[in-house]
Amino acid sequence: MTQWSTSSAETLTDQEYSRLLTFRAGLRQLLRWSERRAAEVGLTDTQHQLLLAIRGHCDPGGPSIAELAGYLCTRHHSVVQLIDRTEQLGLVARKREQGNDRRIVRLMLTEAGEETLASLSATHLEELRRLTPVLSALDDATVIPQAG
Repeated sequence: MTQWSTSSAETLTDQEYSRLLTFRAGLRQLLRWSERRAAEVGLTDTQHQLLLAIRGHCDPGGPSIAELAGYLCTRHHSVVQLIDRTEQLGLVARKREQGNDRRIVRLMLTEAGEETLASLSATHLEELRRLTPVLSALDDATVIPQAG
């Protein structure tokens, strides 16, 4: 079970609030940085996340639309619209499930989608390596929940 080190907000220290602020500000800065990298290659941040969700999915057949909706924390119809726009850019392709249920549509990256994602991912991994010391400094049982 995960437990927080404090039972109420009154017991948080100034240092804990400062660490939470540092973490939240750093997270927002990373997200804004990521949005700018995606825009530089002509994508929205959600299109970038879609490409990553397709490529990072464990099934070699590709994720279904329902699985993508789960990864993106959005609704089925919103993912369909996102796929439509990204497909028009030539970055993703749909394929019907083979077998009993041909209603299931799976997604895969095109060659252009693979190349775009590889470029974005390389820069993101560099940025995460740069941020690792900052995030490691925040790893304190008083701020981050520990399994117990």
